[in-house]
Amino acid sequence: MNWKDDWKKVMLIVAGFLGCFYLPIGTARFDHAVLEAFYLVKWYAREHVLLCLVPAFFIAGAIGVFVSQASVMKYLGAKANKILAYAVAAVSGTILAVCSCTVLPLFAGIYRMGAGLGPACAFLYAGPAINVLAIAMTARVLGFELGVARAVGAVLFSVVIGVMMHLFFRKEEEAKAAAQIEMPEPEVKRPLWQNVLYFTSMVGILVFANWGRSDNPEGIWNLIHGWKWPVTSAFAVALGWILVMWFDVKWWKVVATAVPVIALAVLFPEMPLLAFAAGTIGISIFTATDKGENGEWFSSAWFFTKQILPLLLFGVLVAGFLLGRVGQEGMIPSQWVETALGGNSLRANFCASFFGAFMYFATLTEVPILQGLIGSGMGKGPALALLLAGPALSLPSMLAIWSIMGGKKTVVFILLVIFMATVSGMLYGTFF
Repeated sequence: MNWKDDWKKVMLIVAGFLGCFYLPIGTARFDHAVLEAFYLVKWYAREHVLLCLVPAFFIAGAIGVFVSQASVMKYLGAKANKILAYAVAAVSGTILAVCSCTVLPLFAGIYRMGAGLGPACAFLYAGPAINVLAIAMTARVLGFELGVARAVGAVLFSVVIGVMMHLFFRKEEEAKAAAQIEMPEPEVKRPLWQNVLYFTSMVGILVFANWGRSDNPEGIWNLIHGWKWPVTSAFAVALGWILVMWFDVKWWKVVATAVPVIALAVLFPEMPLLAFAAGTIGISIFTATDKGENGEWFSSAWFFTKQILPLLLFGVLVAGFLLGRVGQEGMIPSQWVETALGGNSLRANFCASFFGAFMYFATLTEVPILQGLIGSGMGKGPALALLLAGPALSLPSMLAIWSIMGGKKTVVFILLVIFMATVSGMLYGTFF
């Protein structure tokens, strides 16, 4: 036996054996934490994978195939006008208003196509952080001041974090800009307005299929929620028409996909996921079997799915084991979290930023969670810190970001979010 070569393997084997030997099966907290892990990943698979991630993967794949690299670099590239680049990134994220996991395929798509690190990171933060409904709910439930602070902080964060990422990795970005020679104008197969409508139809499906219910039964948000599936269906019909008219998809393929979707929607109106799943399967089949650019679209979407989805599911499993679901405990007792977040101290703000960054928040759930924590003694500063760090990051998203842009950039991005959220919480808690 060669100890110089094998000592690491021996240590791993010993560590694995000891972990199995002392596995605390039978203790109430461990058993409950294991159940919480599977409960959370089951909920995530039901509520987020099909409605959020699958449309996002198709949009990311479409970016890789139907959006020219020259166009991405013109507006978001390392040599693009900085003001324009960060404005486009922040506005794009604001319009989408998706969760920290759903934004990942879209971030991967533009980053892979040549977007600069700064604008890409601004987009990565802005997508989940600048959610208009979430900000409105924060102002109504937690107070107008906190809602305004969240809105202003999130907008500033998206730009500042992007700029800081660019500065930290300036040499790499300069080398990237130097390598990006002036690209020739790509051959235009269809006019810009057709591509805009194509992406609009997919973004419409993503946004309205995930439209959440507000706690105000008479508000405009709940009015839209009542029409979410008819509106989603309208965007789906528009996408089918666009694919036939401008993307050379045979009409009978779209009809063959639409028939089971309509049948399931009529037979099971209380289970819209069935119709949505049938539509997803149908579009996957007719794009996967296409020999042209639609086949490339599916291949590109599948690439992002393979890269991101397994890491997200594993991350959700770990997050559920450690922290549990809303209202439930994992291995880490909720009392520890509540104790660490009390008051407006530096420790409380840091802990709020840290826990917020690693916890998984479904869209809008951070508001009722914070309401409970504030009732348990959480200060205003830590509340803002958690609002700025929580929705933008999670353990599942961290693992996926790592696979997209590497360990060093991911660590810096996470530390920037935690640091800036901590500082913002301290300042807000001091003055308000």
